[in-house]
Amino acid sequence: METTELRSSAERTAAGSAIAASGLVKSFGKVRAVRGVDLSVRPGEIVAFLGPNGAGKTTTIDMLLGLSEPDAGSVRVFGHSPRGAIAHGLVSAVLQTGGLLKDITVRETLQLTASLFADTRPIDEVLERAGIREIGDRKVGVCSGGQQQRLRFAMALLSDPGLLILDEPTTGMDVEGRRAFWSAIRADAARGRTVLFATHYLDEADEYADRIVLMSRGKIVADGTTAEIKNLVSGRVVRFTLPDADQVALAGLPGVDSVQTQGGRVAVQTSDSDALARYLLTQTEARDIEITAQNLESVFLALTSEGDEE
Repeated sequence: METTELRSSAERTAAGSAIAASGLVKSFGKVRAVRGVDLSVRPGEIVAFLGPNGAGKTTTIDMLLGLSEPDAGSVRVFGHSPRGAIAHGLVSAVLQTGGLLKDITVRETLQLTASLFADTRPIDEVLERAGIREIGDRKVGVCSGGQQQRLRFAMALLSDPGLLILDEPTTGMDVEGRRAFWSAIRADAARGRTVLFATHYLDEADEYADRIVLMSRGKIVADGTTAEIKNLVSGRVVRFTLPDADQVALAGLPGVDSVQTQGGRVAVQTSDSDALARYLLTQTEARDIEITAQNLESVFLALTSEGDEE
């Protein structure tokens, strides 16, 4: 078998799902972090797992990885329990933080990690896939934050997992670091690996995910392709500059759903952008008028705000 191929395994497809979670519930004291989550991920999918702080994403990921037991519900990963899947080398994770030994080299870190498995991919191969082959002899302690995250990515690739779970993998990276990291992830996913990633960077979800799952207050409130998620909130957003804008008058116009102001800049969500534009041009001194379709950020805010009101 060529080294660029993923291992074929009946275990990965026997259950028909890479992840099959049903009715997950998890509480910490009086706080209900996860409230009845159902999640199914097909082999080969790239799924973005989104939600505001406190939505329950990390708690759900912990249960998928077997780091935490659900109070109710069940989780299967390629037909195994989460810990069983990890023991079989079917799942790996890149978490926000993780203990790295700062006084050994990048290559030595991978060699140490590989010693924990019966069978792994070659060290040079995972260094290449993670984009850090040129720093293999560098001490971990002098690597940048982005390089350390890519080292964690290389460590996750060692067992050649069918499922890779990423929890805020690019937190703290600069723009170039994020671009390089996602280039490595996308190249590896193209080989057939299933990827589930949680992120606060909505542009990452928009650009790299086949599907978006949105959590709010412990529940999944939306699940679909990027286009499907955007279509959940109708209308368009009209942005314009109008110092001392009369928010009450704007909110009372036909079709207007919400009005937000910041300084002299105003953003109005409306189902009748043409009527609003005519009003602005004929009845106000508004300038720099822009009309755009809903983007992922506006949908995210709308759906998670609905969850808060609930």
